[in-house]
Amino acid sequence: MICSRMISHTARRLPLPRPTNSTCTAQSLLVRSYKSRAHPEPKAVVSVHSALNQVLGGIDERKQKREVNWVRRADARIKKGVKEDGIYRNQDETVEFALNLNLDPRKPGQNLRGAVSLPHGTGKVVKVAVFTADEAAAKHALLQGASYAGGEDLVDQLVDGSLTVDSFDRTVASQDMMGYLSKKMARTLGPRGLMPNAKVGTLVKNSDAIATILSAQLAGQAQFRTDKAGIIHIGVGKGSFGKEKLVDNIRAVISELYQSKPDAYGKGKKPSKTAQYVLRGHLTATQGKGLNLDLRTIDPSSTYYMSDQAEE
Repeated sequence: MICSRMISHTARRLPLPRPTNSTCTAQSLLVRSYKSRAHPEPKAVVSVHSALNQVLGGIDERKQKREVNWVRRADARIKKGVKEDGIYRNQDETVEFALNLNLDPRKPGQNLRGAVSLPHGTGKVVKVAVFTADEAAAKHALLQGASYAGGEDLVDQLVDGSLTVDSFDRTVASQDMMGYLSKKMARTLGPRGLMPNAKVGTLVKNSDAIATILSAQLAGQAQFRTDKAGIIHIGVGKGSFGKEKLVDNIRAVISELYQSKPDAYGKGKKPSKTAQYVLRGHLTATQGKGLNLDLRTIDPSSTYYMSDQAEE
């Protein structure tokens, strides 16, 4: 038993025999002829334009399949007594943009958080609740499109349960309401990411500025925040937007992330000013597969930025 182990251990140390074929090159010797978990096949990278073409093509294919399945299952719906309310409403999938940044949120100054106003919006209907002690500002916010607006009375409705937290998607507040709001609802709104915050542009000092930030929220402002791995996920629009509008939204996101870049960053022990900022980039849809992006096409300092010529 001991001899067999020694032989197997020695065999592992023996160098592999070199191929005798004279036509074999040095490049072919470096190519692995096997795949495993430790040595997976490298994923192909594509430009932003090519990735959008594939994502939008996948969205169209899934739309057609859903429509065909809806027609094919008409008899089954009739047998079950399902009442059809109008025409079939197909799903408009969200195009998601994910970046793995070279940031460690546990270190000071590297917990990146903010908001970006997308040129063509997110395609989602956002319900906003406005907290302000100014009655005139609250009435104007309701006329402007806010779902709920008020002062301490609105906070009390959340406390007693007459208004649920799921009734709105965003909150906007003036500074004079933060003391009462934090005391009553911080433990409820905080874990859901609904507490007003100046970093994401949902907290203002005076109630006069509520109209400005409310219009930005209703127009399609996207919020972002790094998770514990330094990854940021942002929905950049719907599949019905088309390629050109999605490119504009992605360009706005990249520009905002580079403007918010910390002075020194890095996941290593010592932060650096010259380290690579974006480690990986992916583009996908709600029900599609993720595509690995060519980092040159999402780097503003590169000549291939937002170009489809990087794959040539």
